[in-house]
Amino acid sequence: MASLPAASVHFDVPTAVRPYTINRVYSGTILAVHLLALLAFVPQFFSWIGFWTMVVGIHVFGQGITIGYHRLLTHRSFKTLPWVEHAFAILGICCLEDSPARWVTVHRIHHVHSDKQPDPHSPLVTFLWSHFGWLMVNNREAHSLNAMATYSKDILRDPFYMRIEKSPWLLMWIGLAQIPVYFVAGGAIGWIGWGREAALPLALSLVVWGVYVRIVAVWHITWSVNSLSHMFGYRNYETGEASRNNWFVALLTVGEGWHNNHHEDPSSASVQHRWWEIDISYYEIRLLKALGLAWDVVTPRHVRRREAAAKSA
Repeated sequence: MASLPAASVHFDVPTAVRPYTINRVYSGTILAVHLLALLAFVPQFFSWIGFWTMVVGIHVFGQGITIGYHRLLTHRSFKTLPWVEHAFAILGICCLEDSPARWVTVHRIHHVHSDKQPDPHSPLVTFLWSHFGWLMVNNREAHSLNAMATYSKDILRDPFYMRIEKSPWLLMWIGLAQIPVYFVAGGAIGWIGWGREAALPLALSLVVWGVYVRIVAVWHITWSVNSLSHMFGYRNYETGEASRNNWFVALLTVGEGWHNNHHEDPSSASVQHRWWEIDISYYEIRLLKALGLAWDVVTPRHVRRREAAAKSA
């Protein structure tokens, strides 16, 4: 199918954000980490070990969002052991994309009101609004305790997630803990591999590239699903909103960019509806299943129908 432009319909920001009040926690964190990531342009902070640590980290920690926050917690597209679920959640927390329950709340609201005025992050407001602008202001609906009680009740039944919501400092400390871990690891690698004088430079390189740059990269990759995948691409289905299948976003997100497929069948663990719509995240879920760490994996609706027809034949 030919690439389609964004829908011609435009509307104002959700009424729940007016009058505007700045979300100091979100906006301050986003600004601070972007500024720290600029240290990557200082040559003294560059190392190939730091660079490849970032590349691997984008995938590993990014799957805390894609597999953990999104496909497992939000859509319950498969089941797993509690420690595996919590490990994915901690990876997601280290991406500084809010707590699991609050992330799930916002995303479920998005599916209920997708590309309609209450949608927290529709690009039919503006591109920049959907990409990150919505995070800068308080949304009295999406960020409320009532919204979490309505949309994330199942998540909060788990004492692990409830404790995070009751102890905001715990969320912060989990996110900050990765900095000394990377610093110590970089220092140890530098000392063992090249001597004492290499320890501090490599420690700082791993923090800058492995933490700050990686977090910023994961942010923009995640945000591109909200913005680009509702503006540019093709549609396999008429889903009543502006979702698109965007190959570029799918490449960055190892699958999430096949977003029109996802909106057609959100409970599916796979967004691969055509052979060439590669969904690496689904293959990783299948690997978990092969290892006995995942079960009740929900296949796409068209696969379920085909299997049901074969059984009834």
